[in-house]
Amino acid sequence: MKIVVCIKQVPGSNRVSFDPITHNLVREGMAGRMNPFDENAIEAAVRLREQVGGEVVLLSMGPDATKETLHDGMAMGADSAYLLSSRAFAGSDTLATGYILAQAIRKIGAIDLILFGRQAVDADTGQVGPIVATELDLPQATFAEKIQPLDAQHVVVNRDLGAVTQTVQLTLPAVITVRAEANQPRYESPVAIQQSLTKPLTTWTDQDLTLDASRIGQAGSPTIVRKVYAPEPTTRAAKPLPQDPKEAAKALLDILQAQGLL
Repeated sequence: MKIVVCIKQVPGSNRVSFDPITHNLVREGMAGRMNPFDENAIEAAVRLREQVGGEVVLLSMGPDATKETLHDGMAMGADSAYLLSSRAFAGSDTLATGYILAQAIRKIGAIDLILFGRQAVDADTGQVGPIVATELDLPQATFAEKIQPLDAQHVVVNRDLGAVTQTVQLTLPAVITVRAEANQPRYESPVAIQQSLTKPLTTWTDQDLTLDASRIGQAGSPTIVRKVYAPEPTTRAAKPLPQDPKEAAKALLDILQAQGLL
């Protein structure tokens, strides 16, 4: 089974900057780390490879510094990686990003399964996986908590939807987004980290892919960020409760009821 795991490098801290014109996050020179949900997607892919054989290929789009995150993913067990890096990709929203990733997946070829983390913690949209599935015209399942191979052409996916769990059967190739509850990502051992440095890592620019220029970067991104700002801090006067536990509980209930919260 050939599995592509699409991963993203997200800010390593809350100290970030935004372009004053486009209002997009400035990723150049930014200290980053792997999106936590993507670690679960890699772990799911490695476990599937251990069950049925095959290979795990990582795919990411971002600046050259993203290579460090790709090496982390290979230290977790992935076999190789591709980085999509070009100034032409700058400013891509989820729609443009999904299109670019889909075109790269087409070039990689012979894919059985495409995995994503549930969502990226920097934007929390959860849109790119479904967009890639739509671009490639593949079946998809989101919020997967368990992926079980059925045979060479099918997998069974348990989807955790909160109040209910849904079980679906997908015909391969397919796209799946993975929840954090699906597994516990493995530790990157020193030996695995060393081995990751010798694994293949290929960089592709916009010139290496078959792309419609009107669908990438700022030009291909219908999402417009009008304004980015920090909310004004607000202060509220604290209202002390009685020291007696029963009286404190009654006073708290009265406050909540008065505010329509009960």
